[in-house]
Amino acid sequence: MSEVKKIATRESYGNALVELGKEHDNLIVLDADLAAATKTGIFRKQFPERHIDCGIAEANMMGIAAGLSTCGKVPFASTFAMFAAGRAFEQIRNTIGYPHLNVKIGATHAGISVGEDGATHQCNEDIALMRTIPGMTIINPCDDVEARAAVRAAYAMEGPVYLRFGRLAVPVINKEDYQFEIGKGVMMKSGSDVTIIATGLMVSQTLAAAEKLAADGIDAEVINIHTIKPIDEKIIINSAQKTGKVITVEEHSVIGGLGSAVCDVLSENYPVSVTKLGVNDTFGHSGPAAELLKEFRLDSEGIYNQVKEILS
Repeated sequence: MSEVKKIATRESYGNALVELGKEHDNLIVLDADLAAATKTGIFRKQFPERHIDCGIAEANMMGIAAGLSTCGKVPFASTFAMFAAGRAFEQIRNTIGYPHLNVKIGATHAGISVGEDGATHQCNEDIALMRTIPGMTIINPCDDVEARAAVRAAYAMEGPVYLRFGRLAVPVINKEDYQFEIGKGVMMKSGSDVTIIATGLMVSQTLAAAEKLAADGIDAEVINIHTIKPIDEKIIINSAQKTGKVITVEEHSVIGGLGSAVCDVLSENYPVSVTKLGVNDTFGHSGPAAELLKEFRLDSEGIYNQVKEILS
């Protein structure tokens, strides 16, 4: 049996920018002295005249991106999630969100899987922060195929987009002919006993957990919510009606992220029990990414065990 291909979605981001750059002269990439880490250096190598290194000045970078967007350019402002959603929140809110400008934010190194960089860089709050900005689209792709498609879809739409990418290499679970649509959830596995809704790198871990559950006679339905705002209400409600039990899984705080968005949908439309799996109101810490996922019970084994506990 061949080994599953693994690619970090930050790599996908850099490669997708190059693909788009060949097609569109108005695409500009900005970075805050992190081109090697965010993988925008791939774009810089191909199109040096369309890459702007703003230095360690993320707030200024957002302002520059806003200005470029008013001149017919489509800027992708790139940095770590902590520095984008965190440090530059006010500039994103007031300079990009409020005038609803056509700026795309490429936020890499999100979640605890940043690993050894530790709590200061493990941004588990970015989705919650971006959800509060009116008109902001939030996309958290699960693998290389979905990430590249998401970048392309973000370019094609008008308005601000927050794209969330990871540092850790993750399994490629989608085929190349996968049809990505902003705001449309994806049924990864049909089931009847419980609905498990996942996002980002948690999708592959959840699918692996679902296989373990199946061996125990538990038929889990797995849904990939790659677009957290606007969220696909229909697929969430339909699945909740089918199984009557919902569990969400995210590499993010359980406060304000995917779980909260799902609860917002179900509390208004079809109230059922929802359990949120994620980072439980705590900071991360330094360590190998795989070990941290295991410690926070967000690897496939941890998800499997937590679902079993919830159902029992």
